[in-house]
Amino acid sequence: MAVIVDEEIRGVSPKSGRFARNSRKMSGTVKLTCVQLLMVAFATLITMSSAGLQYGFYNASCPNAEQMVTSVVNGLIDANPAVAPALIRLIFHDCFVAGCDASILLDPRSANSSPEKTSIPLAVAGYNAVDQIKTAVEAACPGTVSCADIVAFAARDSVAKAAGYYYSVDSGRRDGSVSTAFSILTNMPSPLFNRSDLVARFIQKKLTVVDLVALSGAHSIGVAHCSAFTKRLYPTVDPTLDATFAADLKKRCPAPARGVPDNLVNNSVVTPAILGNQYYGNAMGKKVLFNSDATLLTGSDTATLVSQMAADPAKWIAQFAVSMVNMGRIGVLTGTQGQVRKNCRVVNS
Repeated sequence: MAVIVDEEIRGVSPKSGRFARNSRKMSGTVKLTCVQLLMVAFATLITMSSAGLQYGFYNASCPNAEQMVTSVVNGLIDANPAVAPALIRLIFHDCFVAGCDASILLDPRSANSSPEKTSIPLAVAGYNAVDQIKTAVEAACPGTVSCADIVAFAARDSVAKAAGYYYSVDSGRRDGSVSTAFSILTNMPSPLFNRSDLVARFIQKKLTVVDLVALSGAHSIGVAHCSAFTKRLYPTVDPTLDATFAADLKKRCPAPARGVPDNLVNNSVVTPAILGNQYYGNAMGKKVLFNSDATLLTGSDTATLVSQMAADPAKWIAQFAVSMVNMGRIGVLTGTQGQVRKNCRVVNS
């Protein structure tokens, strides 16, 4: 029997009011079955100490750390909804490149003029949001909460605002001191990747095909630069693109040439401000921007998962939560490894 649950469990918990409002926008009111909720709880609980992380890591050292992060994130998103996709994107790019160590946040310096962020066109709003969160947390608990954990908490809270559901995040990450633009090439999935490339990259990060398809749903929100997909429009239109959709994209994205602006386009034409399973309907309708999205339909396993997640918002929500936690454990530094930066943009001196 399907039930709407409004109390927190370890892993994911719909927020009773906001969840109901946003889920109706997704595909009618989402109802999580007891089995699906237990799946999330079990999958999360059995790996509570995974990679040296733990739930409630700051309970003693900074008891209000997560609440402070949530408060700042909620305020920023209320003022500017674009902050939500920016923070969600930030954890993807941080974790995949060098592990979840906040290396994506490091600014160019004389000792390193080309850190990761110089090769990834992420929204400034995400970086600025982390700065504001760090300032608030440092004022209460100096030198205690890592930037890497702030990125993970902020992504979780952004999902709660944009999709209306909440999942718990384990913590105890430490901040790295190495960040190189070159590492993007060998670690970050490209929007140009085919299915085989994507699967291989996810396996490299010890993630599964299910994680791949579930996390791709983040492309239901936010924007993308035309340059990430114009090869599907010019010189000829990719046959896996809906013709009308392609014609509309061409109006926004002219053929690449010197002096032509690299415009921004909504990831989803249907629900651009809602993180939800509409992405999978868009994929099946040939209305997704990236080759890496369209290619999910070229393999029987990934295509089946796309179809299932398009048909069942609760299935996607449950798996998305588990996959976000899985991704947040890639290559983490814990214990005495790394450091806790005082300023997320600069390695401690």
